[in-house]
Amino acid sequence: MGIVEEAHNVKILGTGDRTIVLAHGFGTDQSVWKHLVPHLVDDYKVVLFDNMGAGTTNPDYFDFERYSTLEGYAYDVIAILEELQIPRCIYVGHSVSAMIGAIASVARPDLFTKLVAVSGSPRYLNDVDYYGGFEQEDLDQLFEAMRSNYKAWCSGFAPLAVGGDMESVAVQEFSRTLFNMRPDIALSVLQIIFQSDLRHMLPHVTVPCHIIQSMKDLAVPVVVSEYLHQNLGSESIVEVMSTDGHLPQLSSPDVVIPVLLRHIHYDIAVDK
Repeated sequence: MGIVEEAHNVKILGTGDRTIVLAHGFGTDQSVWKHLVPHLVDDYKVVLFDNMGAGTTNPDYFDFERYSTLEGYAYDVIAILEELQIPRCIYVGHSVSAMIGAIASVARPDLFTKLVAVSGSPRYLNDVDYYGGFEQEDLDQLFEAMRSNYKAWCSGFAPLAVGGDMESVAVQEFSRTLFNMRPDIALSVLQIIFQSDLRHMLPHVTVPCHIIQSMKDLAVPVVVSEYLHQNLGSESIVEVMSTDGHLPQLSSPDVVIPVLLRHIHYDIAVDK
């Protein structure tokens, strides 16, 4: 196993000719895809990995300077594909990893046949003529709560992010992976994510993009999916699901898995 593979806990399942890379978002790890993976392994080679900073990775490997922008994570994705000698893949990215995949695809479009973006956003802060869902004051309060008592913040944030029942298995699962992160790393990562603005990059994306979004999501207003659709440089398609929450693949797999499989299996029809 190579250095990059080991650091990111890379797992390769299935034996198909085509490769799918599953990339998780903030506060989770590769286990967030557990409901989807069994449906893929018969037809695809499936690559799972953990983003640096996830609770399952070695915190000593977390380079605060490298990960002061989302580009650091995008170069990790490229490094994993290169180390595994994967010439092209279908990339499924959740939350921040949707945008990480978009950045990676701009740098190396040859590595990606399509992007499937689940609950992704190019900017979380509201701006003139743009609704991201948050004001700076909201974010400052969130960061302060993380600093003052990380465990208490996790307990409060998990049910808000997941949506639905506070006692649900999905909330408990997200609470667990969130709390596994080292608090200073979690704060740094979330600050980078919430303060990021990737709107300028969208026109440079040339890889087809499937945008999948919950109807109700604390972190990403539904209008953001339409913004992505209108501003991506590539062919794109939007599907808004009747789900509640930012981690629908964990909280509503019965609804989400068929949608994901459809977008993985079928390409965007382009009228010639």
